[in-house]
Parts: sequence; structure tokens; C-alpha cells
Amino acid sequence: MIRHRPYGSGHPYAETEDQRVPARPLDGETAELRVRASARVTSVVCEWTADGAAPVELPLTRVNATETGGTTGDGGHLAAAQARAARAVAGSWSVRTPALRAGTRYAYRFRATTGDGAARTSRWFEVTAASWSDAGGKLEVTGADRIVPGSVRWLADGDGPLRVRFELELTPEEHVVGFGERFDAVDQVGRALDAVVFEQYKAQGRHGRTYLPMPYAMVMGGPASWGWHVQTSRRTWYDVGAARPGRIVVEAETGRDGELGVRFYGGERPADVLDAFLGDAGRPAELPEWVFRLWASGNEWNTQQRVLAEMDRHREHGIPVGALVIEAWSDETTFTAFRGAEYEPSGEPHRLADYTFPEDGPWPDPKAMVDELHRRGVKVLLWQIPLQKTRPHPRHQAAVDAKQLVERGYGVREAGGRPYRNRGWWFPLALMPDLSAREVRDWWTAKRRYLVDEVGIDGFKTDGGEHAWGHDLRYADGRDGAAGNGLFPVHYARAFGDLLRACGKAPVTFSRAGFAGSQPHGVFWAGDEDSTWEAFRSSIRAGITASACGIVYWGWDLAGFSGPVPDAELYLRAAGASAFMPIMQYHSEFNHHRTPIRDRTPWNVAAQTGDERVIPVFRGLAELRERLVPYLAEQARAAVAGGAPLMRGLFFDHPADPEVWRHPLQYKLGDALLVAPVTEPGVTEISVYLPEGGWADVWTGRDLTGGRTVILPAPLDRPPVLCAAEHWSRLSAIF
Repeated sequence: MIRHRPYGSGHPYAETEDQRVPARPLDGETAELRVRASARVTSVVCEWTADGAAPVELPLTRVNATETGGTTGDGGHLAAAQARAARAVAGSWSVRTPALRAGTRYAYRFRATTGDGAARTSRWFEVTAASWSDAGGKLEVTGADRIVPGSVRWLADGDGPLRVRFELELTPEEHVVGFGERFDAVDQVGRALDAVVFEQYKAQGRHGRTYLPMPYAMVMGGPASWGWHVQTSRRTWYDVGAARPGRIVVEAETGRDGELGVRFYGGERPADVLDAFLGDAGRPAELPEWVFRLWASGNEWNTQQRVLAEMDRHREHGIPVGALVIEAWSDETTFTAFRGAEYEPSGEPHRLADYTFPEDGPWPDPKAMVDELHRRGVKVLLWQIPLQKTRPHPRHQAAVDAKQLVERGYGVREAGGRPYRNRGWWFPLALMPDLSAREVRDWWTAKRRYLVDEVGIDGFKTDGGEHAWGHDLRYADGRDGAAGNGLFPVHYARAFGDLLRACGKAPVTFSRAGFAGSQPHGVFWAGDEDSTWEAFRSSIRAGITASACGIVYWGWDLAGFSGPVPDAELYLRAAGASAFMPIMQYHSEFNHHRTPIRDRTPWNVAAQTGDERVIPVFRGLAELRERLVPYLAEQARAAVAGGAPLMRGLFFDHPADPEVWRHPLQYKLGDALLVAPVTEPGVTEISVYLPEGGWADVWTGRDLTGGRTVILPAPLDRPPVLCAAEHWSRLSAIF
């Protein structure tokens, strides 16, 4: 009949129609109190009291819905899910409180009346106003203390500390890179941002949101490179000279104990700073060479016949492929059984022999399919989601799994102890396994072990690690949601990596979400994006910034995965850049099997665009990629051992060169190669900055002197790439 959630859904960027706004008011502020009521309610009154005084009545007014659920307005099946969530919001009632004062404890409740005179009263809620002061917590600094004296301030309400704020000096010549994977800019000077794990469906660069944040950044361009790590998994905010030039303002949530650690790092090179950070966060693990070959996938490849047909097309067109990601393989209620398989539900993990695969079903013989793909030299990964679906009401094996999760207490919990149900718009109300607990990780992955042990799967696409919303959730490791939600994707990838290791395979997971601590756990991609030039540029920034935080194995859905297929120019420019990134892969979004199909295969792009250049140019780039694999493996090994990242902005090798910051989309691939992606249409030549030293154009062998900008030809089949002169004799045969 009536609902009020003071903190709303836990969505970090959107308010809901039933919350308090702001959820934590400051001294002197008023708060808007919103409730959601059934259609039968004709009036709502708030009883408001301060420090136990007699309540006063505040009548509420009916208002329109405010929650958008993060809807972007863009197309795609995920956007449709967002739109359905937005339409489900039925409006609310609202009232504004008197001004709140620090030191006073306020309480309120709501009384709703229906047209027939029936009344319902809510429970009491409490709130106190917060204020900033010079004391209230403990900030522990490790390393050279760079905090501006006197800048530390604490925010506390009537129940204790909430946040801490401090400032760092920023000189005019310094640049700031980091904060995890960032789509909006490489250098964050002049920007304000936060670090919270969030699933922004497309247009991440415009929204300034990311799947993979980190409370870490490094500063370059001054007399020395340095960095800092706010040692927390809670939400943090940064104003990097935006409000006040010459100052970086850092703000971080704290627990009620008010304790927070900050570690500063220094070094002769940016790579030294990063290496010191990875000593705290966790070091990347070396993965096998096959991850550097071309990856292929399409969300509508949902049968064994279709999968093999697409791999046949690779062979027919002479386009080498090294990894296949099958997304639409499962029944999507358990994410453990192939769709169409017949089997008896069980409380114990299934083995392959427990399944019967009808000959006329979508997957008549998964093991034979995987064996065949292995004979062709293709590794296979299967899609996963870390949720137990409950809509529609679970049946068969899904009912068994859901019952076990609840009865054994294996789920993430609400503050009151009930199992958490997903509050987001994708897989709404699904249960979430508490992967912070080893027992739960083992239980969850044991159900999938037969896929590795017997079917022969080589890895998992660990998609959708962003579903934990709410500061007051409870985890088995003792953390609340504010501290535990950001670590959920770390535990998720770790769980599947451990499964693969236990089966004697390399821990190849393919994730989009993460946090500090994700570095040791597999491969990452940049998430969901449209096929646009803007998204192309955003994704390059994402790769450069993710690598600056220690992500070695990174890629993106080349040319985007959503919307109509890209034109030939965008597709081939994106393929040319991706051939010189750590991971080269294409993927396409589910489009309800409508025609024309939206696969990002080179043959479908060629058919849709009518451009006969697509297949031969893509083939040449994929063949080049095959020749690059030994170099990429060698350079990844060096990065894992503590060297500079595999994909890295020019600033890593040339931190004192101010010119590199004027070319933020250029990057190095290992020690030898300099890549200058063409990210605008209609380009036949490109201006490329060459840092100091000797360089060779990899396509012509032409010697070039660094410390200047040069104009290079940029044909579609020869993306502008340079090789450092000292490496050219060793690498020239690749080109």
C-alpha cells in the first residue's frame, strides 16, 4: 500500500520515487520525503518530530515518477529492458521537511488513507543532519605525505563519520591518469569524477561512468612521477583541478569508525609507480598465447549448427580465428545447462552423462562441437551471469538452485537478513550468490565444472558483475554493501579463474566489471557500445586508462556491438586499431533475430555495406595479428613481471615530454610499436607525433627521426604504426 526507502534502490546516479532526497542531508538543508503508494491511496500525511517532541503533520502531494533506471534513449535489447523498468514506476507522493540542524535527531513516519477510509501507517524512520569539521576520524598515510596541510575535513552525522576530504597539490605542468578504465579522457585534469562500479549501457564517455573504476591515479609531467591509492572499496570522488586549479580534491566514504588509509607512491618512471600500486592491489597473471589471436562472437549464434557455420565461414574466407565466445548457449535460467538438454534436476553438480541432447535440438552434441573447434585450433568460452533468476518463477533445476541458495544462506543479504534481490533493470529480482565466501564460490562453480572437465571449455565470459546495489547489503566476509559491492566483480572473476585452474586450464575469464584487485583475474573488455566513431575514440581512451591501472589483457567490441552494422570505413579502421591492441575481438548484440542480421563478422559487414574491400582487408589484418602473437606474448610477460603495461599511453615512456599529451589517442603496444589510430571518417593521411628517438614506418621501412610531428599515409589496409628503430631489425619480418 505504501513504501518508503530512505536510500532508494541504491542506484548511484538516479533517485527513486520512494526515497529521501538527499538521503543524507547536510546541516541547514531540507529533505524531500517521497513515498510510493498504491492507486487506492487518496492522501498521505507525514508525522514529523525532532528530538522526541510532539509530531507535526506534513501533508504530501502526489507527483510524477522520477526514476529513469538509467535509460539512455539508445536502441538495443538492454535499452528495452531499461524502458520497461521505467514504465513500471507508478509515481509517488512527496513533502519537503523543515531545515535540519546538526545535533538534532529527527523521526518521521507516513499515514496513507484510501478512498474507503482505510488507513495504513508506516514504521518510523530516523535521520540526522551531517556537517563537516576538522576532526572525527583517522587518516593513515603511507609513503611520502602529499596531503595539503590543513585540508583534511570529516563529514559526520549523529551516528558518526561518513566521509573524509583532503587535497593534493597539482602543478600547471602535471597531468593525472588513472581512476580505472575511463572513457571520457586520458588526462583527467579539469574534470570531476567518482569511482563506483556501474553498468552504463553505452555512451560511457558522455556520462563519465565506468564498469571498472579504481581509487588510484598517477601524476606525471612534473619533476617526478607519483601516484596515490585510496585504500578502500567504498565510493570515492575526485575533483582534478576543475573547481580549483592547482588542487586535486579527494573525497571518500568511510565506515562509521572513520578510518581510512592512503598510500603514496613515487618512482623514477611511471612504470615504477604502477608497479608499487600493483604490489598492493595484486599483480596480473600471465595468460597463454592463444588469447592474442582473433576472438569471435555474436549474441545470436544460439545453435551448434550456427556456431560451426560461422567458424566454417572463417575457414572459407581464410580469416584465422583463435577464440570463440558463445553467449547464447545456455537455458538462461541456470547458466549451467545447454539449452534444449534433457536431464533430471539434482541438488548435486551434474556430469555430462546426466544430460541427453536431442538430435533435433539446438545443441545436439556440445562435446563433439568443442572437440571439432579444438581440432581447428579454436578455443571456446561460455557466457555467464552471476545471478539466480527468479522471474518467471523458477522451475526444474533453477528451482533447486534457488532453494539451495536461500536455505543455505548462500546469497548476498539485505540489511534485515533477507536474500538480496537484484534491484537493477537487467534480470530484475534475481538472487545473487555471495561470492565473497569460498564455500559459495565452490558451490556456484561446481555446477559448471563438467563444462571444463568433460565438455572441454577453455574459459568463461564473466559478464554482468555490476548488479549489487545498496550501501546496507551484507556479505559473508563481514562487509556491508558500501564496502562490498565494488569487490563483487573481483570475487566473480576469481571464482571462475579458480575453477579453470582446478581443472588444469589457464584462468581465462573475460570481464567488463572490476575494481582495484581485478588485475590478477583474466581478460577485460570495454563493455557495451554503439557502432560510432565517438564510441571508437571512447574505447581507445578506456584501453589506455585501464592499462595505466595495471590491466594487461584488454580489448573492446571492435567497431561497437550495438545498432546497425558499422559502415566499411569505421569497421576497418576499428579492426586496424584492434589488430594492435592486447585483445582483438568482434561481437554483436542480440537483435531478436530480425533481418538484416547485425553480426559484426567481416562477411556480414561486407554484405550489408556492399563494400568488397571488407573481407580482404580484414583477412590481412587477422593474418598480421597471427604474426604478432609471439611479440604480444613476450611483451605481456614483461608487463606481468613489473614492466610498463602492454598497451600504454606515450606518457609511460616519455613522461617529461609535454607534446605527448596533445596526442592522447596514440599509444605504445609493448616496447617497440607506436600506434596512431585513425578515428575520424574520410581520412587519407594522419598527423602522428613521434617522441624522441629513431622510428621506422612498419609498412615501408622508412626511417624517421623523433621529437617531431610527421604526416603519414593512412590507407585502410595499413593502419599508421611505427617501430622503435632499435627493434626494427627484429620485428620487420612481421610486416
